[in-house]
Amino acid sequence: QVQLVESGGGLVQAGGSLRLSCAASGRTFSSYSMGWFRQAPGKEREFVAAISWSGGNTYYGDSVKGRFTISRDNAKNTVYLQMNSLKPEDTAVYYCATDTVRYGLARRLKNPADFGSWGQGTQVTVSS
Repeated sequence: QVQLVESGGGLVQAGGSLRLSCAASGRTFSSYSMGWFRQAPGKEREFVAAISWSGGNTYYGDSVKGRFTISRDNAKNTVYLQMNSLKPEDTAVYYCATDTVRYGLARRLKNPADFGSWGQGTQVTVSS
């Protein structure tokens, strides 16, 4: 079983930046692809980004391409989400999640059902 803890959320003005972190513990972090999702009130959970277990491949949702960057540090068991040029529509609770299989292909990870363990989420609020 893996435990995921997100941090780094907060209140920021439009155009600003935040970096989210997701610390993992409990199993071999470096063997699993990871992802970030977000969920705004009254909306479905939305795919934000995914990264392969090696960190060599990254994938993004259309709404964040060119603004957000996912990365990971396997030595620190941590995955990051750098968010730049934030917009009010980025306001949501952001969750990190881990793949269900070791060495899985990150490009298939687009839906919440593709992931196993989830963190508790961190709130990001972007004011206009």
